[in-house]
Amino acid sequence: MKNPAHPDTVLIIDFGSQVTQLIARRVREAGVYSEIVPFQKAEEAFRRIEPKAVILSGSPHSTVDIGSPRAPDTVFSAGVPVLGICYGEQTMSAQLGGKVEVGHHREFGRAFLDIEDDSALFDGIWAKGTRHQVWMSHGDKITAIPPGFRVIGTSAGAPFAAIADEGRKFYGVQFHPEVVHTPDGAKLLRNFVRNIAGLTGDWTMAAYKDQAIAAIRAQVGDGRVICGLSGGVDSSVAAVLIHEAIGERLTCILVDHGLMRKNEAAEVVEMFRGHYNIPLVHVDASDRFIGALEGLSDPEVKRKTIGKLFIDVFEEEAKKVGGADFLAQGTLYPDVIESVSFTGGPSVTIKSHHNVGGLPERMNMKLVEPLRELFKDEVRSLGRELGLPEHFIGRHPFPGPGLAIRVPGAISRDKLDILRQADAIYLDEIRKAGLYDAIWQAFAVLLPVQTVGVMGDGRTYDSVCALRAVTSVDGMTADFFHFDMAFLGAAATRIINEVKGINRVVYDVTSKPPGTIEWE
Repeated sequence: MKNPAHPDTVLIIDFGSQVTQLIARRVREAGVYSEIVPFQKAEEAFRRIEPKAVILSGSPHSTVDIGSPRAPDTVFSAGVPVLGICYGEQTMSAQLGGKVEVGHHREFGRAFLDIEDDSALFDGIWAKGTRHQVWMSHGDKITAIPPGFRVIGTSAGAPFAAIADEGRKFYGVQFHPEVVHTPDGAKLLRNFVRNIAGLTGDWTMAAYKDQAIAAIRAQVGDGRVICGLSGGVDSSVAAVLIHEAIGERLTCILVDHGLMRKNEAAEVVEMFRGHYNIPLVHVDASDRFIGALEGLSDPEVKRKTIGKLFIDVFEEEAKKVGGADFLAQGTLYPDVIESVSFTGGPSVTIKSHHNVGGLPERMNMKLVEPLRELFKDEVRSLGRELGLPEHFIGRHPFPGPGLAIRVPGAISRDKLDILRQADAIYLDEIRKAGLYDAIWQAFAVLLPVQTVGVMGDGRTYDSVCALRAVTSVDGMTADFFHFDMAFLGAAATRIINEVKGINRVVYDVTSKPPGTIEWE
């Protein structure tokens, strides 16, 4: 059944690209609601959603391989605008009568698009006869376009880098407009959904808040909800939103697993009890968690151990407060997407840490996930609509397993204490320098390495601390932040002087391609 809350939806068919989420992000930034579905479920989703436009994503696959992904024929016969991106353009061409071949010149990375003809897709952005930077990532090559199409853009390695059938409103581009490396790509996607598809752009957080509150009330009825607070933005926004909907029938439980940042638990307790007066249970389970983690070195084992213990402790505390009918979680849309193995491609092997598969049957509760349609930046916008403090909304992302994955190798309470102090000093220096909001994420890592050093008149044999800071538009790609040496010197000196157990500090200058940016 079509979702009445989102009558104007753009359906994005995912063929396994690592950056499919970015397409959805760009569409939503244009004020239009978008939804991603794996190609295996695309036909059912198309009939259910009745989208106003369709976008076909990239893929690690080759259209010439037997059994490679295809778009449902319904997409091309329904009379809705279609945009194919990279593999999406190739499968569109192959399915509509064109030809795709392998063994030709490949294009990966920065390339330049020559605009051969004007088009509604380029209207107001690129004019005929101009050249523009784009980002390519393809090995196959379209060698013949389908009947009805014309060439509107070429590149050195792709004679059909952009094609159009204006009559049917079908478009294909060999480059990736969704990534920031294509500077005008967001404008192109906006052109497609707003001008070509004719969608009005009424996707706003104010409207979403009202819809979400109504949906929570309809789902919960007269029931009671408990919400697991992690200390992060997502679960906090979910809790405040649910409180707006059902008031005192919400109880929050903060399980302090001993892996949080310095003073983080106290700050969350103060905000919820003092500022919002939301019923909150604060559980100190640090001994239990750290005891279970000691000796574990594999990051995936750490994650699973923390996840299982969290459920156990949460279930115990829920019984103490009289139980509830629903459990609230701060699940986001990327969590939902990444928890599904769409194609078995690279995106699956990169993302293994989200678990939104439901609760143990013994808990006998239903899930309330009011943020599962939102991306991180949208959650922050919703938090502002709900009146959460700006300093809290703008906090850097922090992983669910907390400091456990920022102590590579075996964990101990001493190591966590050392890291917690170093991390706090690092963030304090960043704030003092006025750089916090310019950085997407910054954190310290306690490396499983010890070095000989000289401090004063004595030799030391202590740990190495790594500092990481990245800039990112979307969290999918990241580049290291370019600190000046004066800042790094000041931060390193403070850490070495104030944190016993560290005698050397290094700065990580690794950039990350699409995928995870956590340190594991």
